[in-house]
Amino acid sequence: MIASPLEKVRSYVQRYDSSIEPILFEQPLPTSEVAAQALGVEIGQIAKSILFRVDEQFALFVAAGDVRVHPKQVKAAFGQGKPKMATPEEVEKMTGFRVGAVCPFALQEEVPVYVDRSLKRFSVVYTAAGIAESLLPVTYEALLEMTGAKEINAASPEGDVS
Repeated sequence: MIASPLEKVRSYVQRYDSSIEPILFEQPLPTSEVAAQALGVEIGQIAKSILFRVDEQFALFVAAGDVRVHPKQVKAAFGQGKPKMATPEEVEKMTGFRVGAVCPFALQEEVPVYVDRSLKRFSVVYTAAGIAESLLPVTYEALLEMTGAKEINAASPEGDVS
């Protein structure tokens, strides 16, 4: 039996911290703004996950909901080529999640993950948990651990991808 995206995320998280549970809502949370309003938190606490590609290579960038991932940083992370945002079909194929519900871990395919330091300023951040009606509360440290991500300054044109 194939697990639902929410169950896939829940089971993945249990390996790290059994106290972390997705928060479920009646309505979809299509944007960082809507998600922040539903929780009563700052927009920046909503971690957005954006999949980019160069040719056949993909990488996932996770940043605070109130920042823009800078194209220079995306390009630097790939090392070559002209990055483009993945199509909704590519997002679902690579991550196993639909656009608007992309969890930065428990991915369908293994892709490099980059977490922006803009999330570090919050004690708790909220990622999508596999479906549009869910959010997952995690610390910045737990997010790094569960994604196996590289920390970067993706929101700044002068940032680093080391």
